Amino acid sequence: MSKDIFNTIDLNLLRFFLVLFQEKNTRKAAERLYVTQPAVSQNLKKLRHFFNDELFIKVPEGLQPTSKAEELAAKIIPALNDLQSSLNELEAFEPLTLKKKIRIAFAPQAMIRLSGTFILELREKAPFLEVEVVNWTSSTITDIESGQLLMGISYGIDVKPKHIREQKLVDLTGCCAVRKDHPIQSKFATPNEFSKYELASLFIPGWSEDLPVAAKKMKELSLPYKVGFRSAYPMAIVDVLHKSDMFFATSNLFPFSSYPSLRRIDIDTEDFELTYSLNSFFHQRNGNDPLTLWLNSLVKEELELAIQ
Repeated sequence: MSKDIFNTIDLNLLRFFLVLFQEKNTRKAAERLYVTQPAVSQNLKKLRHFFNDELFIKVPEGLQPTSKAEELAAKIIPALNDLQSSLNELEAFEPLTLKKKIRIAFAPQAMIRLSGTFILELREKAPFLEVEVVNWTSSTITDIESGQLLMGISYGIDVKPKHIREQKLVDLTGCCAVRKDHPIQSKFATPNEFSKYELASLFIPGWSEDLPVAAKKMKELSLPYKVGFRSAYPMAIVDVLHKSDMFFATSNLFPFSSYPSLRRIDIDTEDFELTYSLNSFFHQRNGNDPLTLWLNSLVKEELELAIQ
């Protein structure tokens, strides 16, 4: 049976051999490796024993490789160079040359404001990165676990697998959107004033599947409420607002400037918290992945600009 060299040799000896082969001098090899000359001699002794060959012969100029050493160098130098390049690429992340296909899930409230500008920003900064943006669904966390999705953007989730990381991107402030001619004409309105009108609400898996958050708040305050319309699609909500007196409980992330026929009403209350976070979710195996870290910073930057 032939000798299994790879699984029996100390791979550090191969790096040592490469330096010694390049320097052909034990003193210079010791300086490059930050070890003593006796350590170099000891490692050379191990290599000679392992390969059953002298490998290097002493000559007046230093060391002369044997034919076995020449053959060994021809085999391992390309492999070690490739390994060095691959390891260095882990730190040398360059979006402009990145060629990869990824999928990102956006919850509806992020999709309506972020998806377009985010994709355009990505096209400029990473022109060869192929990105598919999909809706956040009940299977999004499972898809992140399986690797079908790189990451997802949504509100905080109370229960999730321990290996799914959650990182806050930005704090949002709750408000309401109504049609321009809505009966409530003030810039601020109390929950009691809103309770006179039907609620239009986004259906967000993991956040408001059973009952809209605004309806839950009304219920906690013992105020009447009626959910007039629910949808997972923001544009359907916008269409209903244009044609009714419903109000849409949303946040300052909503692109009011893109819909001049709608206006913002801030909520006048101290009975419940109006600030909440929009977060990114990704697998812990990607916690130090340069692409994931870069995408998180890019999304965070876009969100901060969007709510200014």
